Amino acid sequence: MSTPLAQLIRPQTLDDVVGQKHLIGENMPLRNIIESGNLPNMIFYGPSGIGKTTVASIIAKATNRKLCKLNGTTAGTADIKAVVAQLDTFEAQNGILLYLDEIQYFNKKQQQVLLEYIEVGSITLIASTTENPYFYVYNAILSRSTVFEFKAVTPEEIVPAVKRAFSFLEDDKGIKINVEDDVITHISTACGGDVRKAMNSVELCTLSTKPEADGTLNITLETAKSLTQKSAMKYDRDGDEHYDIVSAYQKSMRGSDPDAALHYLARLLDAGDLPSACRRLMVCAAEDVGLAYPMIIPIVKAAVDMAMMVGLPEARIPLADAVILVCNSPKSNSGEAAIDAALADIRRGKSGPIPRQLQNMHFDGEDNKNKGQFYIYPHDYENHWAPQQYLPDALKNAKYYVPGPNKNEQAYKEYWDKVKNKK
Repeated sequence: MSTPLAQLIRPQTLDDVVGQKHLIGENMPLRNIIESGNLPNMIFYGPSGIGKTTVASIIAKATNRKLCKLNGTTAGTADIKAVVAQLDTFEAQNGILLYLDEIQYFNKKQQQVLLEYIEVGSITLIASTTENPYFYVYNAILSRSTVFEFKAVTPEEIVPAVKRAFSFLEDDKGIKINVEDDVITHISTACGGDVRKAMNSVELCTLSTKPEADGTLNITLETAKSLTQKSAMKYDRDGDEHYDIVSAYQKSMRGSDPDAALHYLARLLDAGDLPSACRRLMVCAAEDVGLAYPMIIPIVKAAVDMAMMVGLPEARIPLADAVILVCNSPKSNSGEAAIDAALADIRRGKSGPIPRQLQNMHFDGEDNKNKGQFYIYPHDYENHWAPQQYLPDALKNAKYYVPGPNKNEQAYKEYWDKVKNKK
């Protein structure tokens, strides 16, 4: 079984690592920690293929610790105990650095077993995860660890790595490799910030290219494009990338930018995630347009119903119409702000008995000296309104709804100001 190219040219020093300069550049936090030799337990958080495992290996080497690797998808408590059993052996005389990949797959019991050993310093843990650790890692582990966020590598940072990969293969195979213009740029861009994916693309390009008569390999842009289709599109319906896309989608609609909103809608639809595209669109219609244009709610609901009925690819059409409509509509979040203010009072314990006049009519006991409900029926009065206390006594002066400055809400305000202020 041949070793993958990404493994063969894995960096051996921090200076060779592609990207992550915010962590391991000169005088950056993680680099300073590594150079101090005093390692805390750490969690490396970020997308796959961006150097988390590489940096952990370099740390183990730089601090003379024995590196043990486990994967949360396959390892169990017995594997943890097997690692601990190596303590105080000749091989691990300087301590053990346990690199646990995909820690989010460890259940609570497994993480508790791990906790026993990292708590007393028997082993140093570096756990990695592609998911937000604050959601997926147990608090007991988090509280004893320092979280470092690794970021997707930029195309400009990947270019040198791609060049180095082609050069390595040229020397390793003892052949001449000619790389057509724009191949390196295309691979660096199309890998979506994943260095390992870029290395795999380089390797595939050489494997799929037929040698010339003299053994030379001519790598063409056409070959590179055929091997990197859609690779720039990172998407996992349960992962951070999903939430980033739907967040950008709604924020673009809220920000009245139809071009950006359509871009993120296209990313959702290209990934086949029709439910997320529909759900966020409906939320945005109510939350961000709301009372500034109330009819948008049934209009968007109708567009979503149509999209769900016809399915993809035709669903893109009513959804695009609705997204553009939301972007171009006047905005108001007065409804959301009002209900959030009311909820805040409830959660602070500000409530109280329902005013007597609003209660469901029921029998008054003999101890009630003021019998009767005293409800004022608004429809019996001019303009169908009469002054009456509706909020409990503890909140009778509370103000939750503040009309937005848009034409629609201001018209409502003007009407009710005239009615309610009439003497």
